[in-house]
Amino acid sequence: MKRVHIVAAVILNKAQSQIYITKRPDHLHQGGLWEFPGGKVEIDESVEDAMSRELYEEIDIRVKQQHRFESFEYDYPDKSLVFDFMLVTAFDGEPYGKEGQCGQWVNISELTQYEFPAANVLIVEKVIKEYT
Repeated sequence: MKRVHIVAAVILNKAQSQIYITKRPDHLHQGGLWEFPGGKVEIDESVEDAMSRELYEEIDIRVKQQHRFESFEYDYPDKSLVFDFMLVTAFDGEPYGKEGQCGQWVNISELTQYEFPAANVLIVEKVIKEYT
């Protein structure tokens, strides 16, 4: 099975006490679950460029500062993914669900109250460990 390259963002507020998450539309793979905003990396596109493009397309922010937070592979029964999670610490604009999806700022200490896809659990745990 071909692996799909995904980039996703851990977007911190200025106080580094909250992150911005979005809810997957019900009709998509892992629909109805919360996630870190992002999407597919295009052929010949850097991870950083893909992250900037995806965040502008999905939540209308312009990334000013980002760096790699975690990378790993994850296999679902029906999909194989390669993830690059980027930590976004500076951006222009106020995020919102530009494509109609629900999005919100969440206190990092309350992240475990939200249901995430299995592939995101490692990131949720790492964010809580490093920022609480």
